[in-house]
Amino acid sequence: MKPIKIITFIALLASMTSIICGFIMDVDYSQKLIGFGVMGIFFVVFPLFSYYRWKDKDAKDYMITKENLAKMRENQKRKKQL
Repeated sequence: MKPIKIITFIALLASMTSIICGFIMDVDYSQKLIGFGVMGIFFVVFPLFSYYRWKDKDAKDYMITKENLAKMRENQKRKKQL
């Protein structure tokens, strides 16, 4: 496994554990546990996951350009012909 994948998984487990402990435990700071878990997911896990999944891909392939519109129109014509 790649190191960034392991780090992302550990951060996800830590965040989920914090959220679950916040709901289960009856302590004064249980809301803080839930909040830190949610912040960990959105500010640590999601960016790491996004970087891991998008690092080798070209963003131009996912933008709407004239070339991509032409390809989509050609694909639609082929589907209608079948």
